[in-house]
Amino acid sequence: MQSTVMKNLQTLHLLPFLALACFFVKISGSISLHPVLTGPVMAYIGSRVDFRCITPDSLLPVTYELMGDGGVLIATVADLQGDQPASFYLKVTATLKGSYHCRATTGGSTGVSNSIKLTVVIPASNTIVTSEPFPPVAYEGSRIVLNCSVTKGSHLSYTWFFNRKEVTSSTSPLFHRTGNKLVMGMVTPEQAGYFSCMAWSTVQDTRRFSSSSEVKVTVKVYVSKPRISFSTSKVGDIHLGNVTCWSIRGSLPVNFSLLLDNKELRSVTATESLAAWFPVHVVPGLDMGVARCRVNTEVQELISEPVPLEVVPVGGDVKVEVEYLYRADSKLAAAILSCRLSRGTFPEVSWLLNNSVLPSEKHVDSHIQAVPSHYTLTDHGQILVLAKFSPEDSGYYRCRARNSYDDSGPWVESAAVLVRVTDRILNSMPEATSPTETPQKVFMNTIEVIAIAFCCFLFLMLVVGVGCVYNMFDQNQAHAHFATSSEQNDTSSTEWDVQNQVHRPTQHPIQTQ
Repeated sequence: MQSTVMKNLQTLHLLPFLALACFFVKISGSISLHPVLTGPVMAYIGSRVDFRCITPDSLLPVTYELMGDGGVLIATVADLQGDQPASFYLKVTATLKGSYHCRATTGGSTGVSNSIKLTVVIPASNTIVTSEPFPPVAYEGSRIVLNCSVTKGSHLSYTWFFNRKEVTSSTSPLFHRTGNKLVMGMVTPEQAGYFSCMAWSTVQDTRRFSSSSEVKVTVKVYVSKPRISFSTSKVGDIHLGNVTCWSIRGSLPVNFSLLLDNKELRSVTATESLAAWFPVHVVPGLDMGVARCRVNTEVQELISEPVPLEVVPVGGDVKVEVEYLYRADSKLAAAILSCRLSRGTFPEVSWLLNNSVLPSEKHVDSHIQAVPSHYTLTDHGQILVLAKFSPEDSGYYRCRARNSYDDSGPWVESAAVLVRVTDRILNSMPEATSPTETPQKVFMNTIEVIAIAFCCFLFLMLVVGVGCVYNMFDQNQAHAHFATSSEQNDTSSTEWDVQNQVHRPTQHPIQTQ
C-alpha cells in the first residue's frame, strides 16, 4: 500500500515536466520557417558561384535543400547548430542558368526561401570587323555599315575606335552607333581611315573583352571635270607641243585620254597625280584640229572643254590701252595698261617705260609674274597694273611681244602712250607730246555713267515740262487776245452798218470760263 502511494506521488511530481515537454513538442511542431537565399544573379561561364541559405533566429538543427527550376534538387546541406548559413558551391555551365530557391526543414516544419534567377554570361571571343559593302570601299555620299562580330559571347557591349581614338557621340557626330553596328550614312573623305572594335561584358565589376584587328575604310572622291591646256616649245628647227590634262579632285587611279577631233590618240593611267601629259607634233600656222581630254573611272566618264591645236605666230598690230581707277574721294587709285595683240597663240610680252624694259620674270605657265611691288603683271604679262604712284612712274609706256617658244624671234612693238601720274583728278585725256603716242581711253565708273544719264534724263524732263507750261500759257493768251479782237471788230462793223443803214445781226464774243 505504501509503495503504491509513493508511485502516485512520483507521478504527480513528473506531471509538470511531462506537460512542459509536451508543450515544447507542440511548439516545435508549429514553428514557421522563413529561409533567405543569397547569391549572384550573373556569372561568367566556367566560374564558381556561392549560394547561401539561412533561417534567421533558428535554434534547432535545420536541413537546407537548393532547388532549381521545376523543383529539381541541386544539393543538400544540414545545419546541426541551427544558426549557420548553408553554402552551395556550384561551377557555372550553360545549363546552370535559371531560377533557384532554398527549402529549409526542421522537425516537422518546412519553409521556402525567395527565388534568385541566375544568368550565365559568355565572354566575347574572336572579335572581327565586317563591312557592308565588303571590302569597305565606297564613293563619297554612299553608305557604309561596319559590324563588330564575335564567334562567342553574350550580354555584350561594344566600343568603336577610329584611327585608334574612341568613337563617341560628342566627339564623332558623323558616326551612328546602334548595337554592334557603326553606321556612316553619307560618307565623306574625312571618314576614311582605320577602324577597330572591342566587344566586352561586365559581371560584378569584372570586365572581360575581346578586341578586333584594324580594318581600313577607303572613301573615294568623284573625279572633277578634266581641264586641258596646250603649250609648245622649239628645239632647233622642230616645234614640239604638249597637251596637259588634269583634274582638280578625285581618287587615284584614273585614266586620261587625249581626243583629237573626237578620236582617241593616246591614253594613260595616272597613279601618282591627277594629271597626264601628251606630246604632239605641231607646225606654226597649221590648224591641227580640236583637242579634248577625257577622264575615266570605274563609275565616271567626263570630257573637257575643247582646245584648238593651232599655233598662230605673233604678228599684226600691237597697241596699249589705258584705264584709270579712282577712289571714293575721286583720287587716282590705279592705272591699268593692257597690251592688245592682233594675233598670237603663245605671246611673250614685256613692257617698256621711257625705252627702259621693266623688270620681270618669265613664267610661261603662270598667270601672275613677279615684278617690283608697285607693279603687277597679270594675264601672262599682257596687263600691267600701276598700284602705287610716284613721279618716276610718269612717262611713255609701250609693250612688245614675240613668240614665247622662240627666244631668238623678233619683237613686235606698240606705239608709246603717255601715262601722267599727278595728285590732281584726271578729267580729260593726257596730252601727248610724242608723235607716236596714241589716244588714251579713260573709262568711267559704272556709277558715274548712271548718274550722268539720270541727270540728263531729269534735265530733259524739266525742259519738256517747261515747254508744256509755256505752251499752255501761250494758248490762254491767244484766247484772251482773240476775244478782245472780236469785240473791237463787232463795234466797228456795227458803226459801219449804221452809216450804211444796212441791218446785220449783232455778233457776241465767245466767253471762256
